[in-house]
Amino acid sequence: MATHKAGHPAGQAPVELLNLLYEQAGLPPGGLPSALATAYGGDLGFTEPCVYANFVASLDGVVALGPQYPSSGSAISGGAPADRFVMGLLRAFADVVVIGAGTLRASLGHRWTPEHVYPAAAADFANVRGSRGRTAGPELAVVTASGDVPTSHPGLKAGALILTTKAGARLLDERLPATCTVVVLGDGPVLRMADVLRTIRDRGHTMVLSEGGPHLFGHLVRDRLANELFLTLSPVIAGRADTSRPGLVTGLELLPSRRESAELVSVRRCASYLFLRYRLHRSEQLGSRP
Repeated sequence: MATHKAGHPAGQAPVELLNLLYEQAGLPPGGLPSALATAYGGDLGFTEPCVYANFVASLDGVVALGPQYPSSGSAISGGAPADRFVMGLLRAFADVVVIGAGTLRASLGHRWTPEHVYPAAAADFANVRGSRGRTAGPELAVVTASGDVPTSHPGLKAGALILTTKAGARLLDERLPATCTVVVLGDGPVLRMADVLRTIRDRGHTMVLSEGGPHLFGHLVRDRLANELFLTLSPVIAGRADTSRPGLVTGLELLPSRRESAELVSVRRCASYLFLRYRLHRSEQLGSRP
């Protein structure tokens, strides 16, 4: 298929248009502005409320290169403009972007807004949000049982919801920017994602985008709280040796006793990148095979 490029401001690489290879009939309409629909290769919509996650993975299933490599997602994606565009588009639909403290520490200088990852489409992203009655940008929610967060991070200075334990709140006391709100969800040492999502929904948020790492996503999968997964398959091989390089889920073993199934609902392609959308299903407890 032919590949075309959308317009872009000076200093930013153009996004190559995504080619639609497959899409399940009957997906919710989104009414994307024409420029976004052209770049995305069609419409995008959701059934609300929705908890949806976004990852980029290498061909060998690596989603993070380890704590010693900040911003490893960009290394895996190669900073592909199409991947950054899809990140921005998914954020444009979100009421809140949920991350873990590890993601915050590994993403120095980042802001979890649509225009931060793809400023060329800032006006159209704002149009998406405005047409749905959403605020100028999604709220950032940081999940941290320990309270170990870089309090000077620009993402926090812009305002964030900090979901933590009593011990975490004590550590953070008077260290966070005044724009942050701390919510204590228990005595610790861990947080339940059901409590995290309940708190987020009590704030009126129905569209929850998870950009946390494989530990956070593992908790969502374990408790059957994620509805959809957007996965960019990057045409690179990361490799594994003596470093921890996790796949989508860490800290949770499923097979052979528990099977978590997903339904492929959309496939798009840009150059050698694949953009996959899955609907996640409830798990099945597996008995022993005959």
